[in-house]
Amino acid sequence: MERYTEVTTPKTEGVQSVVRALRLLKLLSLNNEGLRVSDIARQAGLAVSTTHRLLTTLERQNFAQFEPDRALWHVGREAFAVGAAFGRRHNFVAPALPYLRRLRDLTRETANLGILDQDELVTISQVESREIMRAISPPGGRVPTFCSGMGKAILATWEDADIAAFVARTGFHPMTKRSHRDMTTAMVDIKRIRSRGYALDDEEHVTGLRCLAAVVWSAQGEAVCAISVSGLAARLPDARLDAIGKQVAEAARELTQKLGGAPPR
Repeated sequence: MERYTEVTTPKTEGVQSVVRALRLLKLLSLNNEGLRVSDIARQAGLAVSTTHRLLTTLERQNFAQFEPDRALWHVGREAFAVGAAFGRRHNFVAPALPYLRRLRDLTRETANLGILDQDELVTISQVESREIMRAISPPGGRVPTFCSGMGKAILATWEDADIAAFVARTGFHPMTKRSHRDMTTAMVDIKRIRSRGYALDDEEHVTGLRCLAAVVWSAQGEAVCAISVSGLAARLPDARLDAIGKQVAEAARELTQKLGGAPPR
């Protein structure tokens, strides 16, 4: 088999190092318990020596932190500071927290805040359930829009033609046997969301998990974000769905008012 070697210059090597370092940060962010350098290297597809060099560079800038007792690497405080700036720019994150906490206390399940970004649903804030077994898609996690309760809630505010164009551009990316795979079932779901005022992820993202979501409107009449409650399907049976869906929709309505927003007429 022929092997091709990419010709690099100092400039391309520098860009490659940045890309690799950011990849390592993403891996660290997905593991709260920390990772050994060998595990990070394997997941990133890099040599251990290269990985260690990049991690120590990140550590010097406080973007990574090393725990010597257990030889584990973690996200550093500067990574948090940079991420927090994203939340400040989206000025609905801080005002949403009291509503997320209330939903968590009312339902005993995890409450989430999410936005659409690059055609995917991204969770940007979360208040975790106090239950031992709980549904967690950590902040920063990305989900195909049609596999997410929050994503579907936002899509349901769009015109049908815009939804069709979105699907034509991105396609469906099913994650379970319940995920949407065609426009017919997707639009039946969209019409149901519009009718009842909240969306349901019925084990479409992860088998065994359910999520109920509703949109928050901006002053310009746009669905700026969505909030949701997610939990084990066993704790969110059919008999509870409508009551919890209405609680989520009410919290979204109150947050909309808090932000000075309103749905379009």
